[in-house]
Amino acid sequence: MITVEDIAYVRYQVTDLESMEKFLTDFGLHRIAHTGNALYMRTAGSVHHSHISELGASNATLGFGLFAEQCKDLEKLSAILGAPIEDNPEPGGGKRVRFRDPAGFVVDVLHGQARHMPMTVRDPLAMNSSTRWRRFGDKVRVTRNPSSVGRLGHVALLVPNFEETFAFYRDILGFRVSDTYWAEREQNLIAAFLHCGLGERWTDHHTIALVTTHGNAARFDHAAFEVLDLDDLFQGSEHLKSHGYTHSWGVGRHVQGSQIFDYWRDPFGNKIEHWTDGDLVNDETPVGHAEISDGELSQWAPPLSPEFFD
Repeated sequence: MITVEDIAYVRYQVTDLESMEKFLTDFGLHRIAHTGNALYMRTAGSVHHSHISELGASNATLGFGLFAEQCKDLEKLSAILGAPIEDNPEPGGGKRVRFRDPAGFVVDVLHGQARHMPMTVRDPLAMNSSTRWRRFGDKVRVTRNPSSVGRLGHVALLVPNFEETFAFYRDILGFRVSDTYWAEREQNLIAAFLHCGLGERWTDHHTIALVTTHGNAARFDHAAFEVLDLDDLFQGSEHLKSHGYTHSWGVGRHVQGSQIFDYWRDPFGNKIEHWTDGDLVNDETPVGHAEISDGELSQWAPPLSPEFFD
């Protein structure tokens, strides 16, 4: 077992890099490299890139990258899987171990990738609630611009072989369970929210979410990016709406993870999420176990449409 510290990036195949770049720029990401056959986009944070689009004949979700806590984790993983440690040939460099997980996704576990200085963004807004004032003599004024996306938070995977994939991420990559969903009977797990196994250190409620699909092919349900605050989420939503992009669901607040969310579709139909105000957990946090239902997906939100599950 190794220790994964965080998610690095998500990887897609698309038929048009220019359309993807335009959307992602409006979503709040920034181009860091364009090789002709691949587009690399960064957030405002320090990670070299968080979104990769590869040019291809069809549109697909290919895989993702994860950061190993230490270089020796690459050595352990290489020994377990029989996959080599290699120089990362993509922008940002470092070392990686590349393999396919049981669901078929291409997974890169990296260490030593180059980092950026974070971009300058405004401070999160202080809010005056009915019981606590935090803003005195200052006005709130925001503009309809792209959201300030700080980082990639998680990827949700639809997998046909849930138990096998779940065991792999738990037993090989060291992920720990935050919450699970069951259907029909409590022993029938159909979804798991997994956090990085960092012991007492606080981390996102989930970095990987696994959900059973009844199809034969695995794919992403969505990738999720953290924005600055609630106003930043709403102003980004208004910006995307004004540019005619397809809205999928939101704004609302999830149950598992508690994030305030807003889902969109990129030009190729991929679901992508802005979120803010998510839960933090560690390995001592009690594990939740709930029956799946539409009501378990949000504490408040507009009604779900069937499109959301496509």
